[in-house]
Amino acid sequence: MRVGVVLRPSSPDLLDLFLRVKHEFQKHGAKVYLDTNSAKMIGLIGIEFDRMCEKCDILVSIGGDGTLISLARRSYKYNKPIMGINAGNLGFLTDVTVDEIESFIDNFFKKEYRIDKRIMLRVEVGGRKYYAFNDIVFSKETISSMVDLKVDVENINEKERSWLNTYYGDGLIISTPTGSTAYNLSAGGPVVFPLTKSLILTPLCPHSLTQRPLVLPSDFKLIIESKAKVEIILDGQEIVHLYGQKAKLKIASKPAKLIHRVQRNYFDVLREKLNWGER
Repeated sequence: MRVGVVLRPSSPDLLDLFLRVKHEFQKHGAKVYLDTNSAKMIGLIGIEFDRMCEKCDILVSIGGDGTLISLARRSYKYNKPIMGINAGNLGFLTDVTVDEIESFIDNFFKKEYRIDKRIMLRVEVGGRKYYAFNDIVFSKETISSMVDLKVDVENINEKERSWLNTYYGDGLIISTPTGSTAYNLSAGGPVVFPLTKSLILTPLCPHSLTQRPLVLPSDFKLIIESKAKVEIILDGQEIVHLYGQKAKLKIASKPAKLIHRVQRNYFDVLREKLNWGER
């Protein structure tokens, strides 16, 4: 077993936690690699990120949900299972707490775990392909302007294309079900069970009150164009510029694979994180 580890950036205090995780994997005979950027941050020697992804059987993120989301996007082409250890606050995705590290890694080597497959998004702009785990946001470049986004929808199976809508306002969030509890939720979009295969479209501050969130099947492709300059924001972490081009967006061909506890229950997570059921 070869394990690749990525740490939350700008967190040199994660050194002790990394050494603890490394020790637990090594107890079971695993070889642990740390990516170069993470290693420099804590004063160790690492391995280049892409080479680490190629060599390793699983990847581990130590940090918060943002660290795991970044790792899922950057390692997409390697299709490796990802384990998230929560050293952050929210923990929607990184469900292994600091107190559970030893027991979870022991159970992992006993094959007492499950792998959830979460759909990812792919957007093509100017012949280049980009991926996102949570959401892709089409946003205005300046606070004083609005975007005018024409969206066509195409059924991939039947190859039928139709004009869906023109969104005029601050922008448009296109989210995966996993990302439905992120920016989409803050913007008034629906919570969607994370293993559902669907696209969620939520307008940002639309100029018309009749614009509402929309859920589409996963076999639909969206063609988005705008005459104005638009920013395409991937998971809130990476920006691509759209200048008079068409963006083609659909579900990526491979899902992200997340390693979870067998007993993890999504509805328990919702109640805990969103304070549901409290009077």
